[in-house]
Amino acid sequence: MTEPSAQRPVPGPPRPAPPSTAAPDARPEPAAAGAPQDRLAGLEGLPVAEHVAVFEAEHERLQRELGTIDPL
Repeated sequence: MTEPSAQRPVPGPPRPAPPSTAAPDARPEPAAAGAPQDRLAGLEGLPVAEHVAVFEAEHERLQRELGTIDPL
């Protein structure tokens, strides 16, 4: 008869993240010019019907950018 294998440890709950070392009044770095956040920033002020055109324009831009990547 074989001996039972040793029980494996069961993972516990996740540990809390270490406290941030940033100063409380530190501001995040500004986004790069032309970042997606900038291109979609005014979206909430537009009627929903106009959102499609904004997303299509961004989709076309992304396709152009991805087309410049050399295939592996």
